[in-house]
Amino acid sequence: MHWWRTLLLLTGIVFSLPVLASCEVTDDAGHHLKLPHPAKRIVVLAPDLVEDMFAIGAGSQVIAVVKGSDYPRAANKILQVGSYSGIDLERIVTLKPDLIIAWKYGFTRQIAVLRELGFPVYISAPSKLEDVPHLLQQLGCLTGKTASADAAAREFEQSISQLAAVKRKPLKVFFQIDTYTLQTINQDSWINQVLALCGGQNVFADANIIAPVVSREAVFVANPDVILNDSTNDSWKKTWQSWPEIQAVKSQHLYTVTPDLIARAGPRLVKGARQVCDYLDAARKG
Repeated sequence: MHWWRTLLLLTGIVFSLPVLASCEVTDDAGHHLKLPHPAKRIVVLAPDLVEDMFAIGAGSQVIAVVKGSDYPRAANKILQVGSYSGIDLERIVTLKPDLIIAWKYGFTRQIAVLRELGFPVYISAPSKLEDVPHLLQQLGCLTGKTASADAAAREFEQSISQLAAVKRKPLKVFFQIDTYTLQTINQDSWINQVLALCGGQNVFADANIIAPVVSREAVFVANPDVILNDSTNDSWKKTWQSWPEIQAVKSQHLYTVTPDLIARAGPRLVKGARQVCDYLDAARKG
């Protein structure tokens, strides 16, 4: 025993070393994960999950990401071990991570290999707004950032509740995903929840699949009051000008939503929701 600890015991001073708490969670794929201590070398394989890690104060524990992990700015400096087309398994193995965090529908086979090699893997598959605070708290447990994760979760919930508390006149909305096709979302998407928060009625909420591709004629029949698009620019608006019979086009209620604010399941969804609400409020004013 060290002399200084002996002295403390003899003088009656209580001394104890900090205990690192273990964490047990069940991920969105149903896998039970137990870590004896907070993960410190973490590979994160989805841009939105990287945002979540920084949001709970665990960004410095991330040692590798995939291409597209660009927020916050510090994420751009982290080693990249793959892109949407695949990940570098050998590189990940050599990094010796003590936790890998991934999206449920990305790199499925490669994630299975990493799990077989014994690496702890947490799978995320959020689909609703309420999944975001739960995810933040799960990540907080795994990284030893429970206090900051709980705070981020509460802030998110409170902000969403504030938006929901405002009474707004209903408007029919068509949400177009990018510009390549007329892809949209149904009621099983958090984007649909955002529309509802802002008084928007998703004209394709009853579609059978979560992200259906519809025809321009179907949009014409639905006759939305507002068309939203998550493109990176406003060029998509020109295409709609040949359909002036649609109320949204006639009134020029065509708005671009910042894609990362609406498509990533993290705290910035609040900003995306506020942007949508501002657009729909503008449409109500004429």
